[in-house]
Amino acid sequence: MKAVVMAGGEGSRLRPLTIRRPKPMVPIVGKPVMEHILNLLKRHGITEVVVTVQYLASNIEDYFGNGSQLGMRITYSREDVPLGTAGSVKNAEDQLTEPFLVISGDALTDYDLTELIKYHNEKKSLATLLLAHVHNPLEYGVIITNEDGHITQFLEKPSWGEVFSDTINTGIYVLDPKVFSYFERDKQFDFSQELFPMMLKQGDPIYGYVAPEGYWCDVGNLGEYMRANADMLQHNVNLDIPAHHLGNNIWCEEGAEIHEDAQLYGPVYLGRDCKVRAGAIIHGPSMIGSYSIIDERAQVDRSIVWNNSYIGDRAELRGAIVGSSSNIKSKAVMFEGSVIGDNSIIQDGAIIQPNVKIWPDKEIEAGAVVNTSIIWGSQGRRGLFSRYGVTGLVNVDLTPEFATKLGAAYGGILPKGSAVCLNRDTHRTSRMIKRGINAGLPSAGINVHDINQVPLPVARYFIRTTEAVGGVHVSMSPVDQRVVEIKIFDQNGLDINKTTERKIENLYFREDFRRVYIDEIGAIDVLSTKDIDGHYLEGFNRVVDYEAVRRRKFQLVVDYAHGSTNEMFSKILSNLGCEVIVLNSDSEEANPSRTPDELSKDMQRLATISSALNTDMGIRIDPSGERISVVDDRGRILDGMKILSVMTSLFLRRHRNGTVAAPVTAPSALEHIAKRYDGHIQHTKVLPHALMTAAGREGVVLVGDGSGQFAFPELHPAFDGMLAVAKLLELLSTFEMRLSEVVDDLPAYYMSSTRVNCPWEHKGKVMRILSEQYRERRAKPIDGIKIDLGKEWVLVLPDADGPFFHVFAESVSTEHAQALAEKYARVVSGLQQ
Repeated sequence: MKAVVMAGGEGSRLRPLTIRRPKPMVPIVGKPVMEHILNLLKRHGITEVVVTVQYLASNIEDYFGNGSQLGMRITYSREDVPLGTAGSVKNAEDQLTEPFLVISGDALTDYDLTELIKYHNEKKSLATLLLAHVHNPLEYGVIITNEDGHITQFLEKPSWGEVFSDTINTGIYVLDPKVFSYFERDKQFDFSQELFPMMLKQGDPIYGYVAPEGYWCDVGNLGEYMRANADMLQHNVNLDIPAHHLGNNIWCEEGAEIHEDAQLYGPVYLGRDCKVRAGAIIHGPSMIGSYSIIDERAQVDRSIVWNNSYIGDRAELRGAIVGSSSNIKSKAVMFEGSVIGDNSIIQDGAIIQPNVKIWPDKEIEAGAVVNTSIIWGSQGRRGLFSRYGVTGLVNVDLTPEFATKLGAAYGGILPKGSAVCLNRDTHRTSRMIKRGINAGLPSAGINVHDINQVPLPVARYFIRTTEAVGGVHVSMSPVDQRVVEIKIFDQNGLDINKTTERKIENLYFREDFRRVYIDEIGAIDVLSTKDIDGHYLEGFNRVVDYEAVRRRKFQLVVDYAHGSTNEMFSKILSNLGCEVIVLNSDSEEANPSRTPDELSKDMQRLATISSALNTDMGIRIDPSGERISVVDDRGRILDGMKILSVMTSLFLRRHRNGTVAAPVTAPSALEHIAKRYDGHIQHTKVLPHALMTAAGREGVVLVGDGSGQFAFPELHPAFDGMLAVAKLLELLSTFEMRLSEVVDDLPAYYMSSTRVNCPWEHKGKVMRILSEQYRERRAKPIDGIKIDLGKEWVLVLPDADGPFFHVFAESVSTEHAQALAEKYARVVSGLQQ
């Protein structure tokens, strides 16, 4: 059997190590990771190999040649442009006339390929995928198989809410040449995203083989690279270490010298002709490359040093990586997670702080303390984006420099000459961060429309209805005054999707910004707030029945929460003929953030005032203008689900046969309400992007998230608190009802929720076991795992940003709901063991 080794990877997340070499050439214990793969193939009798190359292809071709030195026959298939995994293999179709094996050249593995091939033949499969269990399946393709091993479902790079298993596609396949008939030559095509789902849809024999034992590591980032080296040295991988074993887990290649006064604590690998001088101390797992020198009394602890590098006397490396031909001079220190690129010099006594990355060919002066990367890196983030956008502590995580580079990265994915709208809340911190973004975008050739500090729904509407291709909103966190939130929008004014987030992250982490020439630098135009407000109000006025509301002459208490809606919303309420008692209307430099306890006290105060003044309702509109909290005319505080039920009841009375979109966490009461009015409930994922996207679907008249945010497709698909209040008043007027009457008319429901801590590495396993154990009771998969228990249900939902699960339950009473949530919380805890 022949094998195809895919070796076109650029390895952008391994930068600065991969700036001058392709990812398959990154060394693990002295040899490129691809050489370990070729040796594995040879171990299983596969000596004819086609290598697909693209990025820095000559590096691979020059090193391996025709394969004769390895006792193999190697040919190469070059891609001029990336063609995807399947497209690159298609280039070698004329050499693959019989079943063949496909394997990645940049993942470390020791799987029994003979057993995989045997399984493929026994199943008479067209495609057999080697599967593995991993702790964090987010970056991989999740696979679900039946008892026979037949693949039943593919899910490429899921969100946590979509993770139904921790069984993932390793990128190792046995394929029949018949698969080439599915797609054309020289066209971009992918195995996991396109070919395999197509085969599954057509009912072709496609199987997953879960190896009973074995090791697999996608050497995809710096942490995984360090882990792969450590695992090799600690014998967690059944591959040969290319060196002589001295005992005590010390491995040396030919010519390595260890002074008798040096101290080595294994596992340690020493490359060819490297030298360890007197008094040097090396703690494993550590790898020292060929021809490198560890000078007197230097200390190397859990670190990797590549070929031809020098570690000076009394220098210290602690969990660090040093690239090729670099010099770490006397008494210099590199801390955990720091990385030095090729041909760099760290002068005497310099200190490289944790997670700092130095690109190749740089020199750090003597005594310098380097706190940030020379070309700025990831700072240890799991990713830039959370469910709230890009968030972080003011002037710690989110600095002006960070904002500028984020702006440049965002601009780099947009067409040159296009326009982006920038908006912020009223706080000075938001102004600072916004100005950083304002500098980064024009550097990438993007024109900026500065729309100042309008309410967020107004900004979203303006983006959607003008030529802007996107937007940015900067604000303080509503719950933590130390945190800034940066939201990025698409051309429809909606939060960008995961694909766009990844594009921005890739550019940001690679530092591969587009810098345009002087005549292409974007313009910055400050737009009139009056014109922007007027533009929004034109649309607003078209969808609100002012006359109906004016007839009721509502009396309201409104808490503006020191937000940006004060001026505009007060005019709207005045035009609606409402008599308003105003609270917290001062927005200038006020701090809009409120802790949960503070927010609870605010609502109690609002309820007290509303009840004492006998008003029609009390309303708190959050600082951004997107979320409302409501007190009814009897002084009752309505929680998010209650006000969603109220709005659902009113909208489906008005729009019979209509559809309301709500998250999968919503109570069954919504279904009962919809049945009353011949309407429909469409459940969505819980994240804002999914809800706002649902607003664009046919028949949807209302979208609510269960926490006081509503979108109205008749105006725009974004959450809009001002329009939510206007519509609530309009419908109460139309049906001549008081808010308390609508509340009293709602079906009863009882819900409870709790949170369960869970380390990241166990989340995938928990989801897999839950999915398997409750296969018969699972509701339609939308977000997380929902278990239908007849008159009760439970939803286990992994958090997108934190190491924990949310457990939601609905039952026949509050006590039963609470007991049910606690029961399944214990189940989730138990599955982590």
